[in-house]
Amino acid sequence: MNRSDDLNSLDPTDLRILLELVKDPRVQIGELSDALGIARNTAQTRVRRMLRSGILHDGGREIDLEAVGYDVVAFVTIEVNHRELDGVVAALRLIPQVLEVHEISGRGDVWCRLVATDTHNLQTALRSILRIKGVIRTETVLALHTHIPYRTEPLISRLAQGAAGTAARPARRAVAPGDGTDAG
Repeated sequence: MNRSDDLNSLDPTDLRILLELVKDPRVQIGELSDALGIARNTAQTRVRRMLRSGILHDGGREIDLEAVGYDVVAFVTIEVNHRELDGVVAALRLIPQVLEVHEISGRGDVWCRLVATDTHNLQTALRSILRIKGVIRTETVLALHTHIPYRTEPLISRLAQGAAGTAARPARRAVAPGDGTDAG
């Protein structure tokens, strides 16, 4: 199944399911079906179908935006009038294509990742950013391919291995000078 097939196979119920999973990643199938007013089997079947097709992954809570039509990814560095920073961030929050925003050091003041359905949709989003009061200029870089998607598993694995190693070793007893255990 190719990406356009994924997008064409999503109906309003599928999109409502995706929205509920984004809002509450821990939602149970029973709660999902109650919230949407659909049968439990319908909710479960649709979630499984979206998992198999790759629209949902990472346990069914991470959505492949490319599979739902947002296949253009851009990174935008924004230079901002510092007195207007809070207003710029608030305005960026209102643009649906903006996925994340970070205040940065170095060139520019704010960095954001956004997605678009095509270059025209991207241009519309970029123009919206440029119209925000306090934005001086932007620099946009397009992502051509994602080699390593956002991940946390390697960090958590390292912490878990470190914690397991610490738990396996007996704790060293602190020795106070003159308590009879020192050699000299």
